Amino acid sequence: MSFKPLSTLRRGFGMFWSAVDSTRRGVLNVLFLIIVVILLIAIFGGGVKPMATKTALVLEVKGDLVEQHSGNVRDALMANVGGGDVRKSVQLRDVLTVLDSAAKDPQISSVLLLLDQMDGAGLAMLNEVGLAVERVKAAGKPVIAWGGNFDQRQYRIASHATQVYMHPMGSVHIEGFGRYRNYYRDALDKVGVTVNLIKVGTYKSFAEPYIGNGPSPAAAEADAFLYNALWAGYTADVEKNRKLPAGWIAQKIDALPALMEEAGGDTGKLAVTTKLVDGLKTRDEVRAMMITRGAPDDDGKSFRQVGFDEYLARLRPPMFGDGVGVIVAAGEISDGNAPAGSIGGLSTANLIRKAREDKQIKAIVLRVDSPGGSAFGSELIRRELELTRAAGKPVVVSMGSVAASGGYWISMASDEVFADRATITGSIGVFAILPTAEKVVDKLGIHTAGTTTTWLADAYNPMRPLDPRFTQVIQSSINHIYSEFTTKAAAARKTTQPKIDEVGQGRVWTGVQAKERGLVDTIGSYTDALKSAAKRAKLAEGYRVAYIERDVSAFERFVTMFGASAAQAVNIEVKLGLMPTGVPASAMTEVTRELGWLSEMTNGRKPFAAVTHCMCTAP
Repeated sequence: MSFKPLSTLRRGFGMFWSAVDSTRRGVLNVLFLIIVVILLIAIFGGGVKPMATKTALVLEVKGDLVEQHSGNVRDALMANVGGGDVRKSVQLRDVLTVLDSAAKDPQISSVLLLLDQMDGAGLAMLNEVGLAVERVKAAGKPVIAWGGNFDQRQYRIASHATQVYMHPMGSVHIEGFGRYRNYYRDALDKVGVTVNLIKVGTYKSFAEPYIGNGPSPAAAEADAFLYNALWAGYTADVEKNRKLPAGWIAQKIDALPALMEEAGGDTGKLAVTTKLVDGLKTRDEVRAMMITRGAPDDDGKSFRQVGFDEYLARLRPPMFGDGVGVIVAAGEISDGNAPAGSIGGLSTANLIRKAREDKQIKAIVLRVDSPGGSAFGSELIRRELELTRAAGKPVVVSMGSVAASGGYWISMASDEVFADRATITGSIGVFAILPTAEKVVDKLGIHTAGTTTTWLADAYNPMRPLDPRFTQVIQSSINHIYSEFTTKAAAARKTTQPKIDEVGQGRVWTGVQAKERGLVDTIGSYTDALKSAAKRAKLAEGYRVAYIERDVSAFERFVTMFGASAAQAVNIEVKLGLMPTGVPASAMTEVTRELGWLSEMTNGRKPFAAVTHCMCTAP
């Protein structure tokens, strides 16, 4: 019998492939059966185990408090695979939902706030959480706040608690508002970069760091007016919450060196004597206190409790029925599509249209937390809201910590604008910024030359000085966009363009100051905005609140089936240690970001970008 090697090889490969295919199908079948079993247990397993009475809600906020998570589950998981320190975030709406549900839940007897790991948060967000804490207290349930240390953001929430405790070695760090910015004029001159600024707005100070070595008198005046008002509001609220006399905090800060000397350098003792905390307790002492005030758990080692994530998972909002649609516009505004945690003119407009075409959505609340960005992207969003109102659906804007410049632009097409007292808003102004590097070219001995059919072709070449004719063209365009901004604002606010111009000019205001100047309608909370929208849509009590967001991918649906949520898996950021230069990472990160933004201005496909951005952040 003859030996046929090709035939033998073919048969061997066929057997191998069949084995691989069988193994693949077997593994997939096993996975499918596991998923089916999990679903059956979830459906017929009796649901979530009921909570016992005298259960304490432990609300531990870990990470940044945000309006909306950034990124998506896929990005988060891929970043985790790559290693690095994960920076988490907690959505404001989840915190409010948990606290409001706890206030009504007969099984929840108290709330324990653990705020040590809460990082960034805007003042308006802190005020929202504080109001929710007050609603829990109004329901007759004590709220205990504890921390190893309190910074002024954490303490803003803690001050609302029934009692505030701190670790004996901790401190309350209240320092005030305001900041020093970096100015790059001399540095840019040394490297030969010229920054050409075209703007409208005396107070529009976004680009000042690139053209000066310090703030202009107008910018300094506006910043002082803003920060003093925010600080006055902060201290008044804390003093009211802690039943302290007016001016108490300012007095203690002024006397801090002497007070520290009297306390022997003991910051814990100082916090007690200044009445900022009610007592000093270690974590185990807080645990023992909670057992006494509530009930021991099944093991008898701690108190009966439910955590934030577990309690949130128990809350199942209705999926159908008439309701208010909420669209979160958080982050900087760009023209096209943008992921969650930022605003795309096109993608956010699409969400608004989606809500408008949904027959069960009877009104829209636009929750804005944005310093602005693209004027074009802002107009796409504003126009879609205008069409929604024309279609008969009420639109209510709820301003978060910042709703300035482009953030104000997108707020104009609404039936009512709510702002928090500490919202930073206004900044009605427009600018374009075009950096050129002709001096760098001269230093390096590089020459540019060529032929164009008109002077406009290659008019903005960063390697050449800016043509005065091009500057004139851009200034005309910026003037026109500012006119559009103020005219639309005047129509929205039922006033005249000159009156809007008086309070415009790029100047920022607190929510209270904006209300006094007719730029917003009502000082109120996010909850107030929801109630207003529901009332305008004539919705009955118990209406549904639906968050209108991008469609979830099949991958994310698969992940969430196994209990992972976007709240647990998004907003990934690798934290830096110390830069090689020895400069702290926080300082270098800001410099890199600001100079990187300047570089991006030369990379767009358009000749220039009209920008409505205030470069302002919540203190």
